[in-house]
Amino acid sequence: MARIVVVGAGVGGLATAARLAATGHQVTVLERAGTVGGKLARYVHDTPAGPFHFDTGPSLLTLPDVFHELFEATGAKLDEYLDLTPVDPIVRHVFPGGGPALDSCADPAEFAARIGAAFGDRAANDWQRLWRRAARVWQASHRDILRRPIDSPLDLAALAWRLGDLAAIGPGRTLRGLGRRHLSDPRLRMLLDRYATYTGADPRRAPAALVAVPYAELTFGGWYLRGGLGTLADALLTRCLDLGVVVRTDATVTRIDAAGGRVHGVRLRGGTAPIPADVVVANVDALTLYRDLLPDPRRLAGLADRSLAGFVLLLGVAGDSGLAHHNVFFPRDYDAEFDAVFGDPGRGVRARPAADPTVFVTVADDPVVRPAGHEAWFVLVNAPRHGTAPGAVDWRRPGLAEAYADRVLDVLAERGVDVRDRLVFREVRTPADLHDATGAPGGAIYGTAGGLLRPANRGPAHGLWLVGGSGHPGGGLPMVTLSAQIVADDIGPAW
Repeated sequence: MARIVVVGAGVGGLATAARLAATGHQVTVLERAGTVGGKLARYVHDTPAGPFHFDTGPSLLTLPDVFHELFEATGAKLDEYLDLTPVDPIVRHVFPGGGPALDSCADPAEFAARIGAAFGDRAANDWQRLWRRAARVWQASHRDILRRPIDSPLDLAALAWRLGDLAAIGPGRTLRGLGRRHLSDPRLRMLLDRYATYTGADPRRAPAALVAVPYAELTFGGWYLRGGLGTLADALLTRCLDLGVVVRTDATVTRIDAAGGRVHGVRLRGGTAPIPADVVVANVDALTLYRDLLPDPRRLAGLADRSLAGFVLLLGVAGDSGLAHHNVFFPRDYDAEFDAVFGDPGRGVRARPAADPTVFVTVADDPVVRPAGHEAWFVLVNAPRHGTAPGAVDWRRPGLAEAYADRVLDVLAERGVDVRDRLVFREVRTPADLHDATGAPGGAIYGTAGGLLRPANRGPAHGLWLVGGSGHPGGGLPMVTLSAQIVADDIGPAW
């Protein structure tokens, strides 16, 4: 039985702790915040009409089998804890210039039919051809990458790739290039580009292999948890406690002791005695790990810092807007948005809030989360991370957040959804707020190491592992849950 300390109580940390405790280890979780869940956070706003409840992180659960498997591995059933409800449409896409919206769904034939009805037979045929390629990429990724450690690019190169898989993955190709090659309709290209942002990346630079992301979502479906996705954090905490895991909140780890190349424990803020450990699992951003907790200049230098953050509005809205659960309102010039959000530090072009951004609106049809006759809106736009470097924006600059909130509401109005005269309240969350609340550097949603290949799960010191969105296999609820499986399997059972 190993003494294991998990640093961070996000989904990846809690899932790893539960798996390790179920196999006989002595596990302690240390969380800097006052609550667990990490980016899977919640907020309640009270009004005379009643409380509004918001998920301030993920709003859609995909690959549900990953979560069923997690709970079964810890001796429980997912359905005993959570109420999964399928979402159809998964996303309503509203394109610039008017015309029909496109509702995605988890039935490939039905989605192709919806594309044909909206954009014509050629567009539907294009999508089906792309879909066959995406299926090959997903199968290869799921078989060879998502459930096993990948410690370096050499590990990828050493895999016994089938020639057909390599042709589908298209090494060296971008997601944007893949869309241009297969899709003649610019609206479908725009839809495909959006999935690069699921990894915090720019579609013009993101690898074509990310076509597996829409395949997973549109094959296995999108799901909502009654009461909000934050209930997943509650369920994982309950599993941990039932399995004997010690969970400490308001406990900030400042250092991992690894003298002689082996983990010995962690140090906490406040001068308390070090906590001994045989194994440390870091559920923190890789940048935080290798910059602050266990400085490693070589690994730090290899981390990307061109990852998306998000600007958020939490809105209490009176009346019924008729929106889907998830809605995406695209801009006229998608490239201008990416130019603004990422900037171009090499040419001295600073990042800035996009003047005409894509706007994501989530409206859960769940009476638990809003008063009768009202809606709780979570509004998200892609945004530069917080900071003072050319590729970042100082979101604490006086007046900036409120002015940009006004702009986002104006953009929604221009796109046919004007709720400015129906607002009960609005609250603004910037990348600086996410940075403060979760320790995500600059407020990066999917970790600073955006893209396909992430930092390895096995750390540079014996007994150190990295779990969560900034490590392999990536960000998003199912990926961080798979990273927990990889780490727990690598550590192995106590017996």
